[in-house]
Amino acid sequence: MSGPAQGMPHASSRSAVLDVIRAAGTISRTGLVRATGFTGATISTVVRRLIDDGLVLEIGRAESTGGKRRVLLQLNPASRYAVGVHLDYAGITYALVDLGGAVVAQMSRVGVGARAPQSVVERMTREVASLIEGAGVERDRVLGLGLVSPGPLTPNSGMRLTPPFMRHWEDFPLDQALAAATGLPVVLDNDATAAALGEHWSGGVPSTATFAALYMGTGIGTGLMVDGVSYRGSSGNAGELGHICLDIDGPECWCGARGCTEAMAGPAAVVAAARADQEVARAAGLTAEPRSVAADFAAVTRAARRGDTGALALLERSARCLAVAARTLANIMDLELLVLTGVSLAKAGPLYLPVVQEELDRAFFPRATHRVEVRLSESAATAPAVGAATLILRAELVPLRAGLRLPGDLAGSEPAPAGNPAP
Repeated sequence: MSGPAQGMPHASSRSAVLDVIRAAGTISRTGLVRATGFTGATISTVVRRLIDDGLVLEIGRAESTGGKRRVLLQLNPASRYAVGVHLDYAGITYALVDLGGAVVAQMSRVGVGARAPQSVVERMTREVASLIEGAGVERDRVLGLGLVSPGPLTPNSGMRLTPPFMRHWEDFPLDQALAAATGLPVVLDNDATAAALGEHWSGGVPSTATFAALYMGTGIGTGLMVDGVSYRGSSGNAGELGHICLDIDGPECWCGARGCTEAMAGPAAVVAAARADQEVARAAGLTAEPRSVAADFAAVTRAARRGDTGALALLERSARCLAVAARTLANIMDLELLVLTGVSLAKAGPLYLPVVQEELDRAFFPRATHRVEVRLSESAATAPAVGAATLILRAELVPLRAGLRLPGDLAGSEPAPAGNPAP
């Protein structure tokens, strides 16, 4: 196989072709032969079945280059949909996306707080139904629900080691409970991993890139992708940038270690430092009764952007710590691109980006060979929810290895064309 699909471990020729059409936007059958390395007969067979299933459309012909004008193909975005849910202490974000990854509807609601998990699941079920119905989407076109939350996660659906704010969710079978309540297949994953996948699926990141999505919401995490494939590690918890040690004698972190990036530079650390400084607390309007970490961090960010020197100094220190951790990750992974995302960086990203970029320009180990580009996500506040929906689209329609399809197999299947992988 050669071209863009080279080396991609798709489960079938069908998934490989669909992925190339998605990435290309519009492409001809001849272009698919070049991109995948499959025979013309295989491409004809697979494309015909994708059209019959309503997943792909013929949209016209390309301009003539001297011979017969080629028929152009593209995804039918309205043929399938997926729901993404980002569950966090401070808020729950919902996104309904079409087959092309475009957001059709989204909404944000109050977070889990101290509420019992089962009551939150019941509320989420109502809100998911409202999202789908409000968008006018037929329920049978919804492939499933991607659910993401702060890590670490265990393979059997529990959140055994949870952030302090969500300790009451330990061992709760979150994905199973939501699947039973909604009647939809549910995939559970880490919010930072989902954010990275969302950036890739939306077309903002080349399939050949080695890149990371540095996510900062209430905590800090990283989603990693190499050549268009998520790198998850053995348990799905790769990329925990928030728990890279920056100071062996530093403050104790909730994970049990000391001097972690999150403990030194995360939103909670910034808010604690702001509350300890009366002038900064006053400038940020921090109330005596603490609000959520996300709300207080946003208040400190607003004060910094208004020019308060104390608030700005706290964020600059946080950015420098984050930049050092990002450099460590970039050195290990030999990154080409780092995308800053998450609800906290949606607000503070313009202050953090130049600090992180300067650190990588100055001290990234292979900088003489190539530069690491640092970019702020265009959908930083909603990236995990969008990425969560993308998990469903990828697992159902373009699985990257056998065994990843969701229950129900809504996209269909067909026999293998001779001489090629099973479609």
